[in-house]
Amino acid sequence: MPSQAVLLVNLGSPDSPAVPDVRRYLREFLSDRRVMDVPWLIRQFVLNVFILPFRPKKSAEAYQKIWPKDGSPLVVMSKRVQSLLQKKANLPVELAMRYGNPAVPDALQRLIEQKTEEILLIPLFPHYAMSSYETVTEKVREVLTAKAPGVALKILPPFYDDPDYLQSLVAGAREYLKQPYDHLLFSFHGLPERHLKKADISRNHCLRQENCCAVPHLAHQTCYRAQAFKTVEAFVSQAGVSADHYSIAFQSRLGRDPWLGPCTDQELVRFPSRGIKKLLVICPSFVTDCLETLEEIAIRGKENFLAAGGESFTMIPCLNDHPRWMDTLTSYVARLQNGIPSPLVEDG
Repeated sequence: MPSQAVLLVNLGSPDSPAVPDVRRYLREFLSDRRVMDVPWLIRQFVLNVFILPFRPKKSAEAYQKIWPKDGSPLVVMSKRVQSLLQKKANLPVELAMRYGNPAVPDALQRLIEQKTEEILLIPLFPHYAMSSYETVTEKVREVLTAKAPGVALKILPPFYDDPDYLQSLVAGAREYLKQPYDHLLFSFHGLPERHLKKADISRNHCLRQENCCAVPHLAHQTCYRAQAFKTVEAFVSQAGVSADHYSIAFQSRLGRDPWLGPCTDQELVRFPSRGIKKLLVICPSFVTDCLETLEEIAIRGKENFLAAGGESFTMIPCLNDHPRWMDTLTSYVARLQNGIPSPLVEDG
């Protein structure tokens, strides 16, 4: 068996909550054509005229609210997961961020220097999106081809409906679901509608057909919205959440183009007027707590909900280093490592 190693990749974080570091991070992130998917000249114009002169200061203020002394919450927790997984899987495990540090080229270089012959890539995204899963896998392929084209690559596909992931999600939420609540909101990271249309290999199904997510179709293999719905459907079935006690929304909207809806921030201020006073929120598209969960939901979202008349607001933590999730990651490594036939395993 070839020498194998694991590479975990998440989206990323600035090196600090200081404005220059946040600006540097946003420049790298928003320069990605799979994130801001417009022609290069337009992307650079929008980035340098409308975004970078203003947004870094606002984003830095948000990061400062959640930034502990030991560093970025996303990176610190991801490093803990890396350490725990290495012990459980008994393989070298490297960590990288698509944007920021630790960088993908550096992580791959460390694996190459260890004479790794096969890399087992685990993108830490349950659902497919061109701005998360796709950009990570393509970045790793690009760097690996340039640095060490002879090194093999196996990639874990999106695991939105994998039983182990779903059981981990339910296990992490179980204690919170035991408390009295009026409603459970599933808040997924939002996407521009055009991203779904671009990812649709048939070019005539996603957001073009009525009830497109409910009608089985090949397009669902790369449809973020359909996969999100599948996750929720399985979760509520396993957790015993009744149909009138949950809903789905999408957060983190940016720009004026149509995005997936309804919008989380708008739903939060509407809920109290509809009799929803005790709210639980879970964010299944994130496996590690980050700015979007810790500040956007747990701080700003909570403030808006309570100001609108809500009485209690609880955000269910992401999977982070939950023991059940660590077992799941270990099982994913074993599937990739041993080549066990599985719908989750994709050859790079």
